[in-house]
Amino acid sequence: MTLSPYLQEVAKRRTFAIISHPDAGKTTITEKVLLFGQAIQTAGTVKGRGSSQHAKSDWMEMEKQRGISITTSVMQFPYHDCLVNLLDTPGHEDFSEDTYRTLTAVDCCLMVIDAAKGVEDRTRKLMEVTRLRDTPILTFMNKLDRDIRDPMELLDEVENELKIGCAPITWPIGCGKLFKGVYHLYKDETYLYQTGKGHTIQEVRIVKGLNNPDLDAAVGEDLAQQLRDELELVQGASNEFDKDLFLAGEITPVFFGTALGNFGVDHMLDGLVEWAPAPMPRNTDTREVTATEEKFTGFVFKIQANMDPKHRDRVAFMRVVSGKYEKGMKLRQVRIGKDVVISDALTFMAGDRSHVEEAYPGDIIGLHNHGTIQIGDTFTQGEMMKFTGIPNFAPELFRRIRLKDPLKQKQLLKGLVQLSEEGAVQVFRPIANNDLIVGAVGVLQFDVVVARLKSEYNVEAIYESVNVATARWG
Repeated sequence: MTLSPYLQEVAKRRTFAIISHPDAGKTTITEKVLLFGQAIQTAGTVKGRGSSQHAKSDWMEMEKQRGISITTSVMQFPYHDCLVNLLDTPGHEDFSEDTYRTLTAVDCCLMVIDAAKGVEDRTRKLMEVTRLRDTPILTFMNKLDRDIRDPMELLDEVENELKIGCAPITWPIGCGKLFKGVYHLYKDETYLYQTGKGHTIQEVRIVKGLNNPDLDAAVGEDLAQQLRDELELVQGASNEFDKDLFLAGEITPVFFGTALGNFGVDHMLDGLVEWAPAPMPRNTDTREVTATEEKFTGFVFKIQANMDPKHRDRVAFMRVVSGKYEKGMKLRQVRIGKDVVISDALTFMAGDRSHVEEAYPGDIIGLHNHGTIQIGDTFTQGEMMKFTGIPNFAPELFRRIRLKDPLKQKQLLKGLVQLSEEGAVQVFRPIANNDLIVGAVGVLQFDVVVARLKSEYNVEAIYESVNVATARWG
């Protein structure tokens, strides 16, 4: 039976996010994924603060300075017969709200682990969030070109700490200066690593068979024998890959490689498009919506102010759940009960934007927002329902914000309102006076607000401590 053109488009989509602890290599792997998806031609190594080369996905000024991903950007690229939507999530431990909401908009996650360090705190927290929806997880053990921990130990740690079974797909041969490549357990092939080839896609030499003398010649007899011994142990002790268990979030396929050296990333991408689910159903307050339904539905999981500083714009990021978006279509904004015509939706490539003519389930589109769209808003073709499960957080830290120039109160208010709409900070006014109190989940968000007030609204502000421990809405 041939699928309708609509269902063919749905079946092609894969929408995922990368989760990791800061510095595990998430930005580098994002860039290499885009390289394989031909979204960029060469990968500029992601450098620290002083460098002029910056990763394609870290597009906001402050991110470029700090080398961390602060805002979620969206990148779409083709890979094999699929269209992959990658949502880049904030990589700093403070940016939990934005990250948590982003994880509600994906169908699968890639967990990147620094193989020299193993499971770290931030990864634990993010995995707890993916557990709420049993999101399927792929795992990439990164930085094999450095000295790493014992691979079996790493698998044990993931299984014990994150409560998910590991099914190794590839296995490393050596590490650090002795890193020679990986063996693919399901293809019975060894892929040989070459140093200094990280910027472009290279032809990789492949040796067929584990007992092939060419393997001993290529990696040395000692490492070849060590590989055979380890594989005997691995195949006896670890899980076999099972797609149903993967889709249920119970096991994770594990790949080894080095994102910086651009090695092993393609094996992971092959697994992603082959095994990760096409767009999944989502719950509303009245029923479940599936991607096969042809009536349009979608929900807003993020709002970003000033994506284009020249236009002072605000963009709402919407995940398409069902139906086809077409330019100029009329949609019901359920919360306010109004119909709106959407004629200028955007698609993104980390700051490069273009108008989108059509979008399908799994895709992320941007809607111009003039203060009327909120995080969690549902859009339909008339049906009155609301998608559930988009979290709101009570802030834990509070500061009073003060102007250096009292005449700029109007700009300050405008800036705070727009930035608070993004959901990263919240703004409160005590009943007793005119103070403006900023509440956040993490400390870095305060710095971001002051920096963005200055660069985007031309307002200089400072913080003072304030005697507030908690805030509740009346």
